[in-house]
Amino acid sequence: MQTERIIRRKLSDEVLERLLRLISEGNLKAGDAMPSERELMERFGVGRPAIREAMQSLANMGLVSISHGERARVQELTAQSIIRQVDLSAHIMLQRSSGSLEHLKQARLFFERGMVREAAAKAQGSDVERLRATIEEQRRLLGQSEAFMAADMRLHTQIAAISGNPIFISVSEAMLGWLKAYHTELLVWSGKETHTISEHTEIVDHIAKGDAGAAEAAMVRHLERSSVLYTSAAHLTRG
Repeated sequence: MQTERIIRRKLSDEVLERLLRLISEGNLKAGDAMPSERELMERFGVGRPAIREAMQSLANMGLVSISHGERARVQELTAQSIIRQVDLSAHIMLQRSSGSLEHLKQARLFFERGMVREAAAKAQGSDVERLRATIEEQRRLLGQSEAFMAADMRLHTQIAAISGNPIFISVSEAMLGWLKAYHTELLVWSGKETHTISEHTEIVDHIAKGDAGAAEAAMVRHLERSSVLYTSAAHLTRG
């Protein structure tokens, strides 16, 4: 006979499961205050440590927000809030492995090729105006590396936003945020800001014309040229 072990679960896991059910079934909705610790202790017949551990697990999942002195509240789940939950893990992974940084750059190239094709197919006049306004902002920010980079990241996210898919927007923001920590000052030292503006202008021109193939080719050239600007700390030390 096959053995089937009965695993004794922690009380906090049982509490967590029941709280998750209350949220998933809509008994507790976004913005609602969670029951107090005392209410939950009485409801589930457990002590304060089990309640607090379960609530912290919910907070770690991004399902509730906990503020000192206030009742925890159920959070609205969005694509952005879900992806942000992996930010710290992503940064640790990238710090530990130069190979992970290369994989991220490859993933970004694959992603942005699709996004720019989607933008070329769907862009309205207002979308193109928004992109051109961001490029003009970059022109005004020449020499101001932090602000220039922020505008650069915003342009790429604006391209993703033309898709109308919030998950694409959140993925774009996440990948750009993870890469930002590895951006070197080569951008300013070698005067490549003007190259970036020229490449962005070419990409947006093709989007405006609805030429997906040309937009993709321009995006590939742009990302392959700028890829060297994202360098791991280990590589810089070896250099």
